[in-house]
Amino acid sequence: MIIDSHQHFWQYDPERHAWIDDSMAKIQRDFLPYDLQKVYKANGVDGCVAVQVDQTEAETDYLVKLAGIYDFIKGIVGWIDLRAADLPDRLDHYAGFDKVCGFRHIVQGEEDVNFLLRPDFMYGIKQLHAYRFTYDVLVYPQQLGAVLEFVRSHPQQLFVIDHLAKPYIKDGFYDGWALMMRAVARQENVFCKLSGMVTEADWSNWTYQDLLPYMDLILEVFGPKRVMFGSDWPVCLVAAEYARVKGVVAQYVGKLSTAEQSMIWGENAINFYGLKED
Repeated sequence: MIIDSHQHFWQYDPERHAWIDDSMAKIQRDFLPYDLQKVYKANGVDGCVAVQVDQTEAETDYLVKLAGIYDFIKGIVGWIDLRAADLPDRLDHYAGFDKVCGFRHIVQGEEDVNFLLRPDFMYGIKQLHAYRFTYDVLVYPQQLGAVLEFVRSHPQQLFVIDHLAKPYIKDGFYDGWALMMRAVARQENVFCKLSGMVTEADWSNWTYQDLLPYMDLILEVFGPKRVMFGSDWPVCLVAAEYARVKGVVAQYVGKLSTAEQSMIWGENAINFYGLKED
């Protein structure tokens, strides 16, 4: 089974989605489940994990609604205020929805480089394990020092790094990112998504060889048991169509054993997020 561990839906709003600027005009429109169904049918993908875009519970509720209509949405990574005084009540509420697997905060957008380490956020993260909720880590490379301390502080909590922590592929920066990712990967409760690479490269001129060193590092330090495929659709469309994004991963993992390929294409996402396969 092929599971896309990272994709998004939205009803485009210029104000709410101001991060989709004019350089990303191609995705300044609605992207909904029936659009993705056609893409998956053409590319042999069986299901997905829908990941939040807006930092509101309304966004989480919207994804819950979509997942109730479309069976191919196997899991949801929503948003919840992990610093809220009523967090236990909110977690109790979302624990009632089978497809809510975990949560994410757009930490890359926080000015405080140590946002993850602040006591109120750390307290919120500590509450997730009891509910078996996962946490997606969305950061830039310069935030990986905080990530290392963060994941070490919560050894029982399952984490996954989104988009390889967004290395600066276009600029060719590698060594500092690689050093920190090696350290983070030593924490066995941390996984990594092979996702978001094409949008960190030169959108118009990237090649497979540009991405190769970064994929090599991720496979080396996390191993095939802690890596999962993700497309980052529809954001990926600013740099490549879905088939090309999936093709990069297919070319790369083709050197692995059949069992290892199955892990990366779907088994790791199913096990990490606790997805139901039927």
